[in-house]
Amino acid sequence: MSKPGHVKIALTSNSLTKVDCAFALAKQIVFYDVSYSSSEFIDVVRFSGGDAGEHKGSAKNGGTCWMEDEALNAGGDRITPRVEAVKDCHVVFTKGLSDVAAVKLRDADVFPVKMEAGRDIDEVIAYLQRMMNGRPPLWLRKAMGGPRNSDYLLDKDSEDVSEDGAVREPIAIENVQSNEAHQVPSSPA
Repeated sequence: MSKPGHVKIALTSNSLTKVDCAFALAKQIVFYDVSYSSSEFIDVVRFSGGDAGEHKGSAKNGGTCWMEDEALNAGGDRITPRVEAVKDCHVVFTKGLSDVAAVKLRDADVFPVKMEAGRDIDEVIAYLQRMMNGRPPLWLRKAMGGPRNSDYLLDKDSEDVSEDGAVREPIAIENVQSNEAHQVPSSPA
């Protein structure tokens, strides 16, 4: 798993630059580690049985991962190998997702995000970072390793200053036990 404040994401891509294909039809799945203010390319997994384009991805160790897509020729399950490839991720972004794929991803504890239109990978990462820095939904807080209560902001104290130097105000978070909203105290300066 990633460090607190980091989210490991997977993006389905045929071009390696955009989220431009459905989960089951993805020729490649690109992996990034995303934090509040940075992102790092981790790896790309290519599925054999199709032309993956002339782009060559490279991981930290200088190679790429290839997974056999036996279902391509057998007319069988194309979803399971892709779920296996993303099982260590928190979130997968894809252009299309079947109900079967969504259930298999949920069972693997991966949160699927289906997009209506293709987007540049950089645009998707920037959107995710805006969500992380704002009021992240519960699924994103869970993926970030933050607790589901008021301690969420305390894990993020090193990045509580906006780009213009202003200190961010604490976010009111609903207390699950008592259903009362309360303010998280600011850390001492």
